[in-house]
Amino acid sequence: MERTYIMVKPDGVQRGLVGEIIKRFEQRGYQLMALELLHPTKEHLEEHYKDLAGKPFFPGLIEYMLSGPVVGMVWAGKEVVKIGRKMLGETNPLASLPGSIRGDFAIDVGRNICHGSDAVESAEREIALWFPRGVPEYKRDISVHGLIYE
Repeated sequence: MERTYIMVKPDGVQRGLVGEIIKRFEQRGYQLMALELLHPTKEHLEEHYKDLAGKPFFPGLIEYMLSGPVVGMVWAGKEVVKIGRKMLGETNPLASLPGSIRGDFAIDVGRNICHGSDAVESAEREIALWFPRGVPEYKRDISVHGLIYE
């Protein structure tokens, strides 16, 4: 099964949306593998967002991400990277459909509630960055697994 990294950003944590986001992924059938409330350093965030370092909004992004705790999660399941991104919605919440997390809870691109890995490779890099001790494996009860997958 594929894994992805989903992070609830400071605005989502402060607004009390962590449970709602977990609920949506669980209701979809994805398996929560790891979860932690984190207080990232500037250096950690710069490493996470290094692909955006040259963008004019980068300093503001880092400042915003330092404004409060984040919740890092690892989810597993069939095509979880692609479907997880659809569940989050577009980066710009105003372009997100109702029913998506950003479409339901966000307005401004600079306060868009959550982050989701954009590819399997970046998911594994992000998981290693945010969960350096590793992610324990566990098998779902076969009866539950059979209700989700053919």
